[in-house]
Amino acid sequence: MIRVVIADDQALVRSGFAALIGLEDDIEVVAEVTTGLEAIAAAREHRPDVLLMDIRMPDLDGLEATRQITTDPDLGGVHVVMLTTFDLDEYVFQALRFGASGFLVKHTDPDELIRAVRVVAGGEALLSPTVTRRLIARFATAESDIGPDSPGVRQASPLAGLLTEREREVVGLVGQGLSNDEIAGKWFVSQATVRTHVSRAMTKLHARDRAQLVVIAYQHGLAEPPAP
Repeated sequence: MIRVVIADDQALVRSGFAALIGLEDDIEVVAEVTTGLEAIAAAREHRPDVLLMDIRMPDLDGLEATRQITTDPDLGGVHVVMLTTFDLDEYVFQALRFGASGFLVKHTDPDELIRAVRVVAGGEALLSPTVTRRLIARFATAESDIGPDSPGVRQASPLAGLLTEREREVVGLVGQGLSNDEIAGKWFVSQATVRTHVSRAMTKLHARDRAQLVVIAYQHGLAEPPAP
């Protein structure tokens, strides 16, 4: 059973998402909260697989709540998905650096919401949609806001000494927003082979998930922004 916590100060959003998730046999909402502080408390109490986190909340915003959750070694199994009203919310860039596994717009289709919960619970990240690739491209060009001390990501340097050539290549492709299936097609190999390379790269770079792998790829020059 996939366990979910919903953190949003808008009752309509919480109830709507909870109702949709409640229709699924393999997913359950274990808590609904309205502030960042409550989100952290719920993460510690319930240890959910997925925490749907609004960016803007009272007491403590979703960004800081995400940072505190993703840097807590006891909450390593909690995957945070940011909720945003606009698909180009500037805060999403920082959320990725703070360890979020991706983001959803609040008006997302019901099927996409359920798919996202399952994908993130399985250890993947929401990096495939076109809108997310635009975010990655903009994130990569925000050089003034990205530095070697960015929180939420352990630095991996020098990368050349940590990764094999194939692993460096796969990190670059993940950084461009390619899925395992797309990478497999590009390399003419199985998805299992790609998953192995991605998993090994994540382990060596201490990345929580693919989202942090994207951050590392751009911070260390392993990926170029996708063409507009």
